[in-house]
Formats: sequence, C-alpha cells, structure tokens
Amino acid sequence: MKIATYNVNGVNGRLPVLLRWLEQEAPDIVCLQELKAPQEKFPEAPIRDLGYDALWHGQKSWNGVALLSRVGEIHETRRGLPDDPDPAQSRYIEAAVNGILVGGLYLPNGNPRPGPKFDYKLAWFERLIAHAVTLVESGLPVVLAGDFNVMPTEKDVYKPERWLDDALFAPEVRALHARLLAQGWTDSLRSLHPDATIYTFWDYFRNAFARDAGLRIDHLLLSPVLADRLADAGVDRQVRGWEKSSDHAPTWICLRDA
Repeated sequence: MKIATYNVNGVNGRLPVLLRWLEQEAPDIVCLQELKAPQEKFPEAPIRDLGYDALWHGQKSWNGVALLSRVGEIHETRRGLPDDPDPAQSRYIEAAVNGILVGGLYLPNGNPRPGPKFDYKLAWFERLIAHAVTLVESGLPVVLAGDFNVMPTEKDVYKPERWLDDALFAPEVRALHARLLAQGWTDSLRSLHPDATIYTFWDYFRNAFARDAGLRIDHLLLSPVLADRLADAGVDRQVRGWEKSSDHAPTWICLRDA
C-alpha cells in the first residue's frame, strides 16, 4: 500500500498538477494540506473521476486538509484536535481506511518568532502530542502524515545556519518534534535513508529548486505496530518542477501487507 502526503498550496489552482500526479503515481491513500478552499469548493468530482473517495475539512483562503482513498471507504474518526487552541482553523482530519488509521495534519508555520503565531504553533503542537500518545496507546496501526512545518535536524535543511531564528527550525519546535517521536513513532524517510539529503519543499524564490536549496518538512510517522511493515519511502521531487506546481513535492511510503 502506498500512502502519500502532499501540500498542494491551493487545491483548485493546482488541480491539474494534482490530477496529473494522482494519475501517474496512483497512490492508494493521500493526505492533502493547504487546500485554501471552503468546504463547498473542494473539487470532489474530478478527483472521484480518477477513482478516489475523498474526505475534506475546508477553510476559505487558508489551511484545509483532505484524505483521498482508492482502496476502500474513508471512515471519519476525528475532525480537528481535542482542545484545539483555535478550532476555526482546519488543520487535522483523521479516518480509518483499509485497516489503517490515518491522521492528516497541517501544523502551523509559526512565523514571525517570537509572537502570537509562534505561540499558537507551540500550543497546537502540544495538543498534537497529547492526541498522538492516545493513538500509540491504542495499539492500532496509525500513520500521522502531513506538513509538520519543522525540520527535525540539520540534515533536513539547506544551510541550517540561515534558519536559526525561523519558527520551522526553532529549538522549541524541534524539541516538541523529538517528544512526539519519543512516544514510539517512526520517521519513515529517515528510518530508511538515515544519511541522505532529502527535501520536500523548495521556495519559489532565489531559484531554490534548481539549486536544491530545500527543506524536509513533510513527514509520515508510523505507530509502533505499523513500523515493521515499512518497505520503501521517497519524494516525488520531479513534481516540484512541473509548471504551476506547489512549492512542496509529494512524499510517500510503501507498506507491506499485514
């Protein structure tokens, strides 16, 4: 089973890119972020035409998350985190799909730091950690996938010295990410490629993609009972080079059958 996460940076504006990627790569389950579309404007019909069921949590102009499946029905279990510090923001959706519980998330950016946006990022991350431990303790096979807006280590950022003051690389945020992993989650890409230079995001400015000046901020975390099924993981970085692409590239894992 192939599970992917993709920050589309506007699902309607990038729809041709999304549909092209879905048709070419045919992931089984997909987590989407930054829909930037209200609930009624999600492009359900063309996605269903490719054989995908869809569940989404939209928001006008900002945020928004969705789950797609071509391997069975999507059974929603949660929309938003428990005690979300700002439930008006659409950042988390969770569902059971084909025997796996999938949590799709879009963690706040948090810039500028310091400030209220950074405080919100820390508060939201704390709520994610609190919910994630209940998922681990459930003993279920769980994937937490999405745009975490954090580079966990210096390996995950081009020229880390330039990011020391940024909310995506702040010590407080990296410490929260480490706390999350310490619950027993496996960072899929790093598990299989511990020393590789892997990026999932390249800014539109300063020719970043051509220079490979990127960040690894899109992650797929596996609960303990699912980790031993991890067979492969990678990034469809070629998609970032397509015309009118998102500034992110789809990131994916392949799981062995149970």
